[in-house]
Amino acid sequence: MPIFAHVAWSGEMLNYDFGPTHPMSPLRLDLTMRLLRELGIVNEPHIRLSPSEPVARDLLERVHEPHYVDAVMKASQGDYTDEVCGLGTEDNPSFPDMHEAAARMTGATVDAALAVWGGQSMHAVNLSGGMHHAMPGAASGFCIYNDAAVAIKMVQELGAQRVMYIDLDAHHGDGVETMFWDDPSVLTFSIHQSGATLFPGTGFPTDMGGPGALGTAVNIALPPRTDSAGWLRALHAVLPDVVRAFQPDLIISQHGCDAHCLDALSDLRVNVDAQRQAAVLVHQLAHEAAQGRWVALGGGGYSVVDVVPLVWTHVVGIASHQEVPSDTPTPQRWQGYIDMLLDHDPPQFLGDRLGAATFTPWSAGFDPDSEVDRAIRATRNAVFPHLGIDATHEL
Repeated sequence: MPIFAHVAWSGEMLNYDFGPTHPMSPLRLDLTMRLLRELGIVNEPHIRLSPSEPVARDLLERVHEPHYVDAVMKASQGDYTDEVCGLGTEDNPSFPDMHEAAARMTGATVDAALAVWGGQSMHAVNLSGGMHHAMPGAASGFCIYNDAAVAIKMVQELGAQRVMYIDLDAHHGDGVETMFWDDPSVLTFSIHQSGATLFPGTGFPTDMGGPGALGTAVNIALPPRTDSAGWLRALHAVLPDVVRAFQPDLIISQHGCDAHCLDALSDLRVNVDAQRQAAVLVHQLAHEAAQGRWVALGGGGYSVVDVVPLVWTHVVGIASHQEVPSDTPTPQRWQGYIDMLLDHDPPQFLGDRLGAATFTPWSAGFDPDSEVDRAIRATRNAVFPHLGIDATHEL
């Protein structure tokens, strides 16, 4: 009998650190793991905490160009700038041992995927992963190596015929999409703030994959200020039909939580409970369509105290089949750690002050005056015919 969840973790994951002023602080991982421990979630016998080694260079080169790996290794030696490779920039400053830190993060995602594909674990989680902007030959958007793409390549080589990548980050999952643009056996799904108003400027409904893979890139581009109700309506209006049509052998999902209203790097207003519900949906779809094979990754999220630990605790709880209610108080020892470390009031509960999220399903009817509904319809009309789905079908 496999364990419920392989959870990739060791203190070395905190070495992926762009410096004290960078938005992607490793503190978000530290606070999440401390919260999981205090709640007893990762202490259960049906979870395996697993450290990982840096992935081998030949595996990185399944998706990354050799000259780029060389550049990352140079950046690991100290102050180094290569703007063509996106290194030494404001978004991706070089730091000592950058290659080792990024390769370890990638190794953790590969190990997670192999644990699920090999049947040792029903689900797996790597909260340090989800570096979805990394390109074949360049770092981008805080992402050095594209761990999800490497893991997909690995399970393909082991026999996976159809892999689905689901990206819930506020920013378009451009790197993973680019790497599998012409591969009809990999479907990438991304729900994000429209590239017309947010980095990386891509991910429109008509971006559907290469000529031989049309319909295997699915993008929902939402307007700024989309709230929890609109976000969940869009997710439910597209994702379940796509999963059921594609019938993946394995689902890899990225749970960047920067769509929250407290996050400074997007203009969406999606609360903690909506993001919890999204993880529940992905979990349900994995059991329905992919024999339960599900790997969950972290990603973006820059409200380090008030959002990231809460959302990611829910993800691990769901993946380990021990979901925790949002009204659960956060442990006093965890709150005390934040009080000691930061001048910041700690969250009191596993939900936020915005409460439970509700939404009106797509089957209630299309509202032509709604920007969200127009975005949903654009995606359904673009990709559903390529997947053999009737675009007029209501969930």
